[in-house]
Amino acid sequence: MTKVVVVGSGNAALCAGIAALEKGAEVLIVEKANEQETGGNSRYTAGAMRFVYNSNEDLLPLLLNPNDERIPNTDFGSYPKEKFQKDLLGFNDGRPLSLHQNILINKSYETLEWLGEHNVKFEPIYSRQTFQKDGKYIFWGGLTLEAKGEGVGLIEAEMEEFKRLGGMIMYETAGKDLIVKDGGIEGIICDTLDGEIEIEADSVILGCGGFEANPDLRKKYMGEKWVNAKVRGTRHNMGRGIEMALEIGAQFHGVPDGCHATPMDLNMPNYGNPEIPYIERKHYRKICYFLGVMLNANGDRFEDEGVNFRNYTYAQFGRSLLNQPGGFAWQIFDKKVEHLLYSEYRFWDASFVKANTLEELVEKLEGVDSEKALKTLNEYNNAVDAETSFDPTVLDGKSTTGLSPNKTNWANKFDTPPFKAFPVTCGITFTYGGLKVDENAAVLNEKDEQIEGLFACGELVGGVFYNGYPGGSGLTSGAVFGRLAGYSAAQ
Repeated sequence: MTKVVVVGSGNAALCAGIAALEKGAEVLIVEKANEQETGGNSRYTAGAMRFVYNSNEDLLPLLLNPNDERIPNTDFGSYPKEKFQKDLLGFNDGRPLSLHQNILINKSYETLEWLGEHNVKFEPIYSRQTFQKDGKYIFWGGLTLEAKGEGVGLIEAEMEEFKRLGGMIMYETAGKDLIVKDGGIEGIICDTLDGEIEIEADSVILGCGGFEANPDLRKKYMGEKWVNAKVRGTRHNMGRGIEMALEIGAQFHGVPDGCHATPMDLNMPNYGNPEIPYIERKHYRKICYFLGVMLNANGDRFEDEGVNFRNYTYAQFGRSLLNQPGGFAWQIFDKKVEHLLYSEYRFWDASFVKANTLEELVEKLEGVDSEKALKTLNEYNNAVDAETSFDPTVLDGKSTTGLSPNKTNWANKFDTPPFKAFPVTCGITFTYGGLKVDENAAVLNEKDEQIEGLFACGELVGGVFYNGYPGGSGLTSGAVFGRLAGYSAAQ
């Protein structure tokens, strides 16, 4: 029987483990964290999956509850292959679709079906991806399904299936070095609470995340300013999986300074605070900027907040925040859109200021040139198209004119108090640079040759994303490449 060791216990690693078990391998997961912190970054996600589908009928086999009374009154739209391709190309900075991106697209739906066959099913994202229109639930942005219980629920469902199939896991066991003989992998050296151990294996799958929690590696690959980014996920992703593979000749691939970043509450704790429950961490996200405007310390707008649905912009805007003076900004809204703001804006720990006039509000924006901020808001109000109707379910074309930048969609005047402003900064989720793998998820060396017995999946695979991605693609990528890695390693 083939013995496979998987490093990590997030979505990608668990999918790899399930796939290898399905093919008859003996599988052991080694996880650096304790059992309470298992799941890597996947535990911190909203659990949404982006994939190709053509109609409501395609989604029914994936649903945990296909008899939900809302289903007949729901328009899920469609998300064809061509749309997924276009969306990814929009973040490629002129690059063509990579091998890895094509694999992600082409295998996305079959991978969701496969998860369903392994007792991992999903729910429609009514809370964040729909608006009601003419009494019907309308989904937008091509993102429709999430795991029950979000990222925590996804990990629990995958872990239950992994163990049901006979998989084993060792907690507080950190992968340290790969054991190589005659150019191939023969096992892995791990640190445990009782000291160093060696584990023999026919194949090793690295699924232990990128280097976003390592300030030294962020500085090395991404630059000095990234040392100050908030780490919104696990504290355990220190990049050791990438480093141990590079040390035996693996090829670094992708954009070294690329990452997934998200606007976050400026006053959120960093990953080092164990007192914040996982389920609450998501409330530090602040991604409704498209319903208002963002001002930096100079009192200026710096992005077109309405250029597209937030699924397509939050990763870039998070990164953009770090480039602003002081690395922060304020998101500003008025009463008209307050009911549309996500629950994260109403969470008990959310940071905000409130005022009945714009003059009063700008004086409360700590760190901001209040005089310039008021001027910016007044100019914005005067530039709003008052003839076009506001419609958050579509790119409504309600824009400004004569500004730099203009707001392309959802431009409402600030004319209905009270006004609220939320301070935000950059939260880094995961890094884009990593190891190069082939179509079978085998890790390649500098000559593009397979390193025998070494496979990779998840966030440490480079070349899947470049300058961002449409929301939900990350978990799908982890599942797609995890499944491929598990199948390959079992052989």
